[in-house]
Amino acid sequence: MAPDPSTAPLTIGFDLDMTLIDSRPGIHAAFTALSAETGVWIDADLAVSRLGPPLDQELAHWFPEKHIQAMGDRYREIYPDYAIAPTKALPGAREAVAAVQGVGGRAIVVTAKHEPNARLHLAHLGIAPDAVIGWLWAEGKALALREYGASVYVGDHLGDIRGARTAGALAVAVPTGPCSRAELHDAGADVVLDDLLAFPDWLRAYAAAAGRAGSDAGSDPDPDPDPDPDFGSGTHDVTPGL
Repeated sequence: MAPDPSTAPLTIGFDLDMTLIDSRPGIHAAFTALSAETGVWIDADLAVSRLGPPLDQELAHWFPEKHIQAMGDRYREIYPDYAIAPTKALPGAREAVAAVQGVGGRAIVVTAKHEPNARLHLAHLGIAPDAVIGWLWAEGKALALREYGASVYVGDHLGDIRGARTAGALAVAVPTGPCSRAELHDAGADVVLDDLLAFPDWLRAYAAAAGRAGSDAGSDPDPDPDPDPDFGSGTHDVTPGL
């Protein structure tokens, strides 16, 4: 059952790969190792240029269907040895999660990645969300977003926007992954930030607007359901420093 929005804390979801972390070096190393072990050519450069969808979709480019399950299992098994250490936090990632918690909210990570490996990344990089939910992609992410009562979901991929929309959450996008600002905008992102460095300022404004709407609702018999046109209607691009 979804939390009661009138009593639940502000909850904001984040994607992992290319939103909070730059996992390209680590995933490149893991695919290179899998290729060497199996003798099957995998273009690791190409693979890391299109991160976002589930692993099986990428493996399908390189292995026959009958081998995908086994290759996925092996990839996930060797992943901690190759992918954790080279992966870096993206600029503003730690600060974005801390900003949500700093206003009394909950920050959750909802990712298509194998959940144990997602947790290893976050622990290694010192990013401490309140919950981590793996194995969910695109519209499937709405399952976790609804369960936790997330009102905002932050991601870098068109699939993340679809997940936010399906959950009825505000779709905040960052063009730090394979999708451009224009692609994210055209896919229906409500907000497009340059990167997560801009997120704390945006969050403060969003939380303040939501707070004003909540206090106004007590005296206004017909309150505007949209707390602020800049934070929930159409698409709002934010460029830090301007």
